[in-house]
Amino acid sequence: MPVASSSTGIGPNGYRVVGIDPGLANLGLGAVEEARNEPHLLGSLLLKTASRDDSSARLRTIRDKVDGFMRLHRPDALAIEGQFFHHQRSSAFKVGQAFGVVLLCAADLDVPVFEYGPLQVKQALVGNGRADKAQVAYMVRALLKLSATPSADHVSDALGLALTHLQSRRIAALQR
Repeated sequence: MPVASSSTGIGPNGYRVVGIDPGLANLGLGAVEEARNEPHLLGSLLLKTASRDDSSARLRTIRDKVDGFMRLHRPDALAIEGQFFHHQRSSAFKVGQAFGVVLLCAADLDVPVFEYGPLQVKQALVGNGRADKAQVAYMVRALLKLSATPSADHVSDALGLALTHLQSRRIAALQR
């Protein structure tokens, strides 16, 4: 079920990225468009699934919501957290299931996927791979010129992933 959402009317001429912080219980989604070298928030969503529901129902909910979010925002790319270092094997397995569902949604829509680890996001946004979540959230707020920091860490992380991809894309363009 959606917990938070926002949207603005940025034009269709920019480059759009959906960032996803995958998880079975909580999945963050953020859509950003870069127009005239400025990133703008298109929308965000915290998707929660209930632990009382069976895994297949939870994964179907994730598929439906991610597919709908991506169809709404029509991204040129998907940026997803790609390194899972969970101490509990069951947590890693559940995150991996959600990750697979997200990859399938991207494949269905022919959206290229780019994976970034937490250290890459922290380095790209804060300039320090050891930054904490509060510093990343602050930079997300500053770069997107938001009036408030996203209320959910998963949403902030998703937006951070999208912003990291935009920066990575700019650097790659300079190297050509």
